[in-house]
Amino acid sequence: MPDTIIKNTRILMDRKLRSVDIAITDGKIKKIGKNISGDGRVIDARGALTLPGVIDAHVHFRDPGLTHKEDWYTGSCAAAAGGVTTVIDHPNTVPPTLDKKSFKLKLGSAKRKSIIDFGINGGVTPSSDLHELWNLGVIAFGEIFMADGELAVDEKDLDGLLKSIAELGAIACIHAENGELCRHFTEKLRRIRRPDVYSRARPNICEAIAIEQVLEMQETRGVQEGVPVKTHICHLSTREGVGVIRRMKYGQKEVPFTCEVAPHHLLLQHSDWERLGTFGKMNPPLRKRCMQHLWNGLNDSTIDIIASDHAPHTEGEKMADIWDAPAGVPGVETMLPLMLHAAKQNLIPLWRVIEAMTAKPASVFGLAEKGRIAEGCDADLVIVDTRNIREIEAEELHSKAGWTPFEGKEGIFPEMVLSRGEIVYDGEIACRKGRGKFLYGKGHDE
Repeated sequence: MPDTIIKNTRILMDRKLRSVDIAITDGKIKKIGKNISGDGRVIDARGALTLPGVIDAHVHFRDPGLTHKEDWYTGSCAAAAGGVTTVIDHPNTVPPTLDKKSFKLKLGSAKRKSIIDFGINGGVTPSSDLHELWNLGVIAFGEIFMADGELAVDEKDLDGLLKSIAELGAIACIHAENGELCRHFTEKLRRIRRPDVYSRARPNICEAIAIEQVLEMQETRGVQEGVPVKTHICHLSTREGVGVIRRMKYGQKEVPFTCEVAPHHLLLQHSDWERLGTFGKMNPPLRKRCMQHLWNGLNDSTIDIIASDHAPHTEGEKMADIWDAPAGVPGVETMLPLMLHAAKQNLIPLWRVIEAMTAKPASVFGLAEKGRIAEGCDADLVIVDTRNIREIEAEELHSKAGWTPFEGKEGIFPEMVLSRGEIVYDGEIACRKGRGKFLYGKGHDE
């Protein structure tokens, strides 16, 4: 018998809305059908839409080492309240996730604090022990930073590291901005203090050339050695980048890669510097005349998935000179609400929003039991009333950051969120700290 039944809901099946009940047993979807009965708990959705739980494949929860910005509890609460039931955390914490010791430190913190399921990515530098991290269960490798920061990798080292990742059969997640060009433009502009100068310091060409470099390395390695690395391009932000991706995806040669876009590049642009000031600093930066190209790429599936690149910093840290303020914005809680509202505005079909945030990231990163409303899958479910549109207000969000670049924009927030059949959010956080489950990557050595 089911222990939970969601009654009177609608789900998207074959791109059509269907009225169903959903029976849940032991954290799994047991049955989808009409007039399901049982003695367990009944959740009456009252005609609201039920979606698969969102998989956010790109978050920075800052734990360990930078927990004044975020930690696994506050980050996972923000995720749950936004309909995200699975996250993949990236490695630039303190210490960075580069070896067994740092991996275990992050994993221990996540197990104690996270209220949702999670994966962990391994860091990539010339000193990383990639084989050890793969055996420990990382989902993928990266972000691999091509531009700047403590984890930056130059072009020569990157080629060898991609070879090692290919030999493991793993995925390399690339932050594609050409470091040499970024440094060149930044040096020329450093005397200018207006926040919007940051977009000129990392122009569109930095992203396009970096993507070209990575995909050419990938193609060459595949031809020469027969083992091309699987690459995933993070946070695509330019029309030129979309062009490179489209040409490589639909050209004559098959290169196994995927890419993502973040809501802040779909919904914010260069003109938002005036409103946001240094709070709009992010990598890649705010762009001019690129939003429609990104929407087009997302709608025609040139861009595979949507991910938040949730990168919180405190208000005090962001209130600095443009060259000193840290790059990054929070976004895990507002991602689904913003995208549902975008669907309401006919910027993107609802089925594509769901696919790009659930089934496709599950497929890309090997999360077989996630991302679908289907019998046997984890009962990660989000109940939303698409008529319930409200303005985004930072004071109602759960991140430690305490601010959002989307203040005042409209979103459609979840009414209830279940993770493996357990209610984790129903207007407030409704579960215990540390209930989240670690999701092992394919290389895990039992």
